[in-house]
Amino acid sequence: MTTLPDLNYVYKQQSQQNQELNLSADDYSLLTDLYQLTMAACYTGVGIEQRRASFELSVRRLPEGFGYLIAMGLTQALEYLAKIRFSSAQIAALQATGIFAHAGDRFWSLLAEGKFTGDVWAVPEGTAVFANQPLLRVEAPLWQAQLVETYLLNTINYQTLIATKAARLRDVAGESATLLEFGTRRAFSPQGSLWAARAALAGGLDSTSNVLAALQLGQKPSGTMAHALVMALSAIEGTEEQAFSAFHRYFPGAPLLIDTYDTIAAAGRLAEKVNSGEMQLTGVRLDSGDLVTLSKQVRSLLPGVPIFASGDLDEWEIARLKAAGAQIDGYGLGTRLVTGSPVNGVYKLVDIDGIPVMKQSSGKLTYPGRKQIFRSFTGGKVKADRLGLLGESSLDEKPLLQLVVQEGEQLYPLESLATIRQRTAASVASLPQQTRRLDHPVAVEVEISEGLRVLTEETKKRTAEALSTQR
Repeated sequence: MTTLPDLNYVYKQQSQQNQELNLSADDYSLLTDLYQLTMAACYTGVGIEQRRASFELSVRRLPEGFGYLIAMGLTQALEYLAKIRFSSAQIAALQATGIFAHAGDRFWSLLAEGKFTGDVWAVPEGTAVFANQPLLRVEAPLWQAQLVETYLLNTINYQTLIATKAARLRDVAGESATLLEFGTRRAFSPQGSLWAARAALAGGLDSTSNVLAALQLGQKPSGTMAHALVMALSAIEGTEEQAFSAFHRYFPGAPLLIDTYDTIAAAGRLAEKVNSGEMQLTGVRLDSGDLVTLSKQVRSLLPGVPIFASGDLDEWEIARLKAAGAQIDGYGLGTRLVTGSPVNGVYKLVDIDGIPVMKQSSGKLTYPGRKQIFRSFTGGKVKADRLGLLGESSLDEKPLLQLVVQEGEQLYPLESLATIRQRTAASVASLPQQTRRLDHPVAVEVEISEGLRVLTEETKKRTAEALSTQR
């Protein structure tokens, strides 16, 4: 791998070549794939960088076993667009790579003076969406709309995945269950852990163990304890019971992890203290073993104490536990919440300078033109979706894409987490049961409007004629 000492000096002004990688809002402009910048340089070189372009972000197909997605990540996308700038140090760092040796002065001036000046249409966070529907559309000068692709896909793909899984977990567990997010140690990065916590809360979970995420979101973090505390204090103080007492000395009544040694024996000793009035207990956590059998036995010993379960749980496992009669009041969700099958969102050009365009690759076809999602309801449930062109009339349908940024200026204040969470719950409740089920879900039918069908055929014909003239 080629090292770039000049780059390190100019941009970070540090002598260490293997310095720690950190991210701040000032770095957003460089948090992109190289080809976004090389394409912007090419657009500038041929003089089309300011042509009006429309790109739409959508998902070609739902992850396996999913009947819907919950759109999420718009808040971070808008924050990114508002802050993206290129500093003189960043421009010097790019120049030091030597990659852009043939780029003209106009390209560098564009970066130095540029900021996002376009429009953004988006589906509100917490809205249920399906394959081939645009979650977001960017309409901006070509170089700007191209440059922002990487970051938008990163935040929207990941947060949409987490929010969808959280919504499914809430749907399966029920409204009365307490659902805790503690996937930070399994998230793909520190930044990812913050996004995962936010998306999980917006998708329906009650709280997160991630202290930074909770405090930034104005929430109170939640958690219990680890086996290490029980083992350490048991070894030093003498017994597991003394370990529990020591923890309660500083956190009175806090939930206790009771499966370090003998779960039932621990529950029995705690029951004696609770029944005698010597101890107050707000919960116990089971992290291993046969959760169905153990939860029933613990319930018989501690009938008034909430029981929490953890240990690589997901929506399918919660459904299995409930069907088996497990006596569990809340669940801790980690690894399987913050990882899993990715949401494979794509960001594709649909219109350039008023000319509709489309990708026609096998299995990767996109629809041309600026589009709108029209949703119809019957009896409070989603009946069907119609994917049409932006200018089409909505009839008795609800248009989902809303203009949220105009000429680089955000039109509305950012929504609260509570508002997004409520929308998520309402969106899931509005879906047909066959779409919400875990086994072989059936997505809501998405119809293609006549106007979009005609435009698609016209675009194919125009493209074919243009290609034929090249032969």
